[in-house]
Amino acid sequence: MRVTTKGQVTIPQHIREKLGITPATEVDFIEEDERVYIVKRPSIQHRANRFRHLRGVATVRMTTDEILALTRG
Repeated sequence: MRVTTKGQVTIPQHIREKLGITPATEVDFIEEDERVYIVKRPSIQHRANRFRHLRGVATVRMTTDEILALTRG
């Protein structure tokens, strides 16, 4: 594997698929003795996506102003 002038390398496809590394995936580099490991960082976006299935399921037909009036007392 060759490093580009910008310090970039290509992660082989089979490794990306095995680890679930897709575009915009955050990774960390861990130095240990004379070795460097690449580790997939837990995704913040994944935590936000856990509520995605709830989007649009509210049945209350109120305007934003009406909801704010209720919540602010």
